[in-house]
Parts: sequence; C-alpha cells; structure tokens
Amino acid sequence: MQTQRLTRRSFLKTQAAATALAATGIQTASSAEVPPLYSVTKGRIRQSVVPWCFNPMKPREVVELAARLKLPSVELISPDLWPVLKEKGMTCAIASSHGFSKGFAHTAEHEECLANLRKNIDLASAAGVPSIITFSGFRRGLSTEAGTRNMIDGLKKIAAHAEEKKVTVCLEMLNSRVDISMKGHPDYFCDDIDVSVEICQAVASERVKVLFDIYHVQIMHGDIIARLKKHQKWIGHYHTAGVPGRNEIDDTQEIKYEPIMKAILATGYQGFVGQEFIPLRDKAASLAEGVRICDV
Repeated sequence: MQTQRLTRRSFLKTQAAATALAATGIQTASSAEVPPLYSVTKGRIRQSVVPWCFNPMKPREVVELAARLKLPSVELISPDLWPVLKEKGMTCAIASSHGFSKGFAHTAEHEECLANLRKNIDLASAAGVPSIITFSGFRRGLSTEAGTRNMIDGLKKIAAHAEEKKVTVCLEMLNSRVDISMKGHPDYFCDDIDVSVEICQAVASERVKVLFDIYHVQIMHGDIIARLKKHQKWIGHYHTAGVPGRNEIDDTQEIKYEPIMKAILATGYQGFVGQEFIPLRDKAASLAEGVRICDV
C-alpha cells in the first residue's frame, strides 16, 4: 500500500508539472507523438525573441521557452527580468524606451524622449544590454524636410550619452501601408529605410544606427538583401516576421529567410536578430521552426 501511495503521488505530481508546462506552449519530452523542438545548433546568427508577439504567454514563460531553444537573448523585456536572463546565461539584446507613438520628428516631443532614453540607457549600460530602441513618431502633417531636420537634431542630443555609456540607439523604421494594429503604422514618419539611414549618417555617431526590420522593409521597399548590404555599416539590430500578415517565417509567406540570414552573416554583422512574428499556430513549435530557419 505504501508503494501504491507513492506511485499515485508521483503520478499526480508528474501530471501537474506537465499541465503547467503545457500552459506555456512548451511540449513535454514524454509526449512520444510530438517531435522534440529544434534548438540552436550553429549559433552563427545570434537570435533573440520579442515577448509581446506571444501573448497570452507571460514574458517569464517566453524566457523559459527561449532558454529551452538555446537562444542567447529575449529582448524588449522589462528590466525586472534582466537578472532572470543573466541567471540563465542570456541577455536582453535591445531595451525598450519611449514607444513608437512619440519620437524625434516633432521638437515638442524631444525632451520627453530624451529623458526616457537617458534613463534607460543608464539601466542598459549597467546591465550590459548593448542596445536601446527609439522611434520617429508620427508625421501629423510635418514635411519630410522639417521632420528629417528635427530627427537629426534630436538624435544628436542623445548621441554623446550613448557613446559614453557604450549603448547603441537603434532607430526603427516601420511600415505605414498596413492599417492593422501592430502590423503597420499609418502616418509613421520613418517609413523609409533609406531615409532612416541618411538620418543616422547625418548624426554621425557610431552609437546611432537603424533597426532593420525585415518585415517592414519588405512591405515598403522589397530588395531586402540589396538594402542590408548597402546599409550594413548603419544597421544595429534586425527583426523578422512573415509577409503578409506578420506571422510565421515559414513557406506560407513571401520572404525566404535562409538566404537573408546568410547575407547578413556575409556582411560581418555581429549583433542580434530578433524574432518578432505573431504565431498563428502552436507558439513554441512556431518559434522553434523560425529558429531553425535562421540558424544557418
């Protein structure tokens, strides 16, 4: 009877653990019918993942999944979880800042953005986080000439602090064509990767670069490989997602990611590539597949 009680207790514990793990979207190894998830084997592309895309998974659950897939980073995650990443031998590839609704295109928003960036650059520097994101904000009737001038002036004000703290400020270009929440941003000022790079070139700091989001660049321009080669000196970070839809980066969409990753490697890029697609299927399996595709 004692042996039976222990066996029953062990069984219940095992079932509870499996249920809790399944809630995160992670399959248990004991599920014989489910193949094991792919994890990084080559690691030449330093991959990261953005938690917001995997809602309703909690950020800590995304960290656990990323660790299982042997990713070196989870990015745009609260500083409260940076110590958790460190404990797992991981990092936050790029830190959050003021959000995309405001930015440097309008001088009235400069001080708020600068204050936010200074604070978060200091946090990132202290934690060894290499980069921080920034945005242009929306056009709202602003001419391209005036907005570009304002962008350059504003970013110049943060460049010296970023240089001192050794944190790279990455200006993200977003598409303005798709009018679906978090898939496009109509009226966003920096919706052209070439202009975004020209802004960074005018700031002329090694610590002010662009965030080259492959999804957004494909929607606005195409010619991904040609553009990343052309702008390689000014790219501080990459993001992925499928087009159309911002979903899985598999064969359901129009971008072929394997040659893009090889082209990125050929430029000598040493930074991170963040997986920022919104899964339509099992979240863990979709991320694992994306990791496999980019692990060239």
